[in-house]
Amino acid sequence: MKWSYRVGQIAGTDIKLHITFLLLLAFIAVVGYASGGVASAIGSTIMIVALFGCVLLHEFGHILMARRFGVRTPDVILLPIGGLARLERIPEEPRQELLIALAGPAVTLGIAVVLFIILWLTGAPLDVEHLGRLDQPLLQNLMVINVILLVFNMIPAFPMDGGRVLRALLAMRLGLRRATKVAASVGQALAVVFGMWALFSGNPILLLIAFFVFLAAGAEATAIETSAAGRGLAVSDMMVTHFQAIPVYAPLQQAVALLLEGEQREFPVIDNDGRVEGLLTRENLIKGLADHGADSTVAQAMTPRVPNVDPALEFGIALQRLRQSGLPALPVIDSAGRLVGLLTMDNISDLLLVRRAQGFG
Repeated sequence: MKWSYRVGQIAGTDIKLHITFLLLLAFIAVVGYASGGVASAIGSTIMIVALFGCVLLHEFGHILMARRFGVRTPDVILLPIGGLARLERIPEEPRQELLIALAGPAVTLGIAVVLFIILWLTGAPLDVEHLGRLDQPLLQNLMVINVILLVFNMIPAFPMDGGRVLRALLAMRLGLRRATKVAASVGQALAVVFGMWALFSGNPILLLIAFFVFLAAGAEATAIETSAAGRGLAVSDMMVTHFQAIPVYAPLQQAVALLLEGEQREFPVIDNDGRVEGLLTRENLIKGLADHGADSTVAQAMTPRVPNVDPALEFGIALQRLRQSGLPALPVIDSAGRLVGLLTMDNISDLLLVRRAQGFG
């Protein structure tokens, strides 16, 4: 995700903060300072940091359970609306997804129970009348907010945990694709209800959450459709095999000619031995012409050291690698080190449209 920055790593999973999370901390500190000075600003900030510590533990509940089933989690991102653990793949077995979905809420429940026990053992007064007010003691607030998060998270609004539980249960009868469609539709319907309630109650945070749920539910349904349509495919089935490569020291004017004479928009850049040195995209070319002129070399404009993919790589991993690269295409290199194709997002999209029309997935 853009604007996310790695701040550490736990058990092989990168911990990232989205810039909006830092803006939230700054906002909370300013509001606290305005209402009660330095002490209030520090207290409010500590409260938010402690809360997101609980959110991080919740996400690691999902992560550790997923790891039991061989599903890696490259990173977890902290956002103002919570945490987002990115699973490498969705388990094929619905029971596994059910356990992964329940693991996070189980951790949140455990945190609330532990905090209640601590409050009870220490004899701290529990102000039931003012539960949830930020001017209450830190541990009491954390306990109450964790209970609220637990209840809210279990609402069956996909892609929240409750929605994932719903999908896992439905998948046991309907299969993953149909179950995702149903769960996503339920999630979007509930998001509309949340959004209307937020508008009438003047709650901007709930409106933001509703907007996120609506978009995320649709994105998840699309991702499952894509995965189903691409099942059984390898890079060799998706790559462009008729393409032009361009020498690394060729003038940009030569690249302009290639761009204008056909539909190719990305050009693998090769050295004298045919090894790939980089990728020249249309955006690279236009910027290179503007910055250096038509007589400058391709090497001055290209994106160097681009990742490559193997022809035998399966669809899901190849698509993820292409997306993570941020590039519109990646060179396909076989086991002998030869450039044999280009994996482009346009070609993948066209192939998936054809397969859906033919009834695949």
